[in-house]
Amino acid sequence: MNHANQLEQIVYLNGHFIPMVDSKISTQDRGFLFGDGVYEVIPVYDSKLFRFKEHLQRLKNSLNAVSIQNPLSDSEWLTLLNTLIEKHPWKDQYIYLQVTRGIQIQRDHLPAEGLTPTVYAYTNPLKPVAPHILESGIKVITLEDIRWLKCDIKAITLLPNVMMKLAAKAQGADDAILVSREGLITEGTASNAFMVKEGTIFTPPNSNKLLPGITRQVIERIANAHGIPLIEQDITEAMLNEADEIWLSSSTKEALPVTMLNGNPVGTGKPSAVWQNINRFYHQYKQECLQTK
Repeated sequence: MNHANQLEQIVYLNGHFIPMVDSKISTQDRGFLFGDGVYEVIPVYDSKLFRFKEHLQRLKNSLNAVSIQNPLSDSEWLTLLNTLIEKHPWKDQYIYLQVTRGIQIQRDHLPAEGLTPTVYAYTNPLKPVAPHILESGIKVITLEDIRWLKCDIKAITLLPNVMMKLAAKAQGADDAILVSREGLITEGTASNAFMVKEGTIFTPPNSNKLLPGITRQVIERIANAHGIPLIEQDITEAMLNEADEIWLSSSTKEALPVTMLNGNPVGTGKPSAVWQNINRFYHQYKQECLQTK
């Protein structure tokens, strides 16, 4: 996006729709000082929110887990987000929304009572995954998962994720798959992880060590609908090394095929049959969802 378009972007901040360049948040906001907040990312296709109820429920789960009051009703969230979509020209978008605990003048780890949450949301164009990635896949490495033990909360405190993303880049990789202290696969730096062995899809079960992904949920639903075996179970790094296919899934990238792991080809070294089927079925599912609204 060029600078001119950036000036035209409208954001939502605490009850007001304003130009992004005019949006200001207090330096005493607990989100700024402590990373005390949660967020959500929602894809938009053909100007329609995708899996809104599931994303909203995950936001509410995160707010509840960190004891931040949900500032809006379900209908108010829906109106807010649809208004934001309407104020921009892109048919496909992704919305970032963030709720922090609010402003506290006296810095203190213990939150004061009665704080008013800060609500911020904006949208950007959602670009399709580049054709060369769909044709050739991405390169990943495995890294020790250095994050906290509440990764099921979609918290804005993402410094470990940034550090691991930088480490992957430094090694010439596109991303990293994270390995817990117990030697089990958790997820990517901003995605859920899948592997395929002999036609069966495996993915780690939901736990406090990974985010319950909405795209992951959709993939499971699609696999079940089309008779593709999918098992939630612990995956060791050794199992990952022997996988026929590996994918990473997220709301903005859908399912990406991984074709290189730690410098070695995954399976044939090309996006393979199970991913190709899931990718096709995923796009069909999106169209069906759009037609039913």
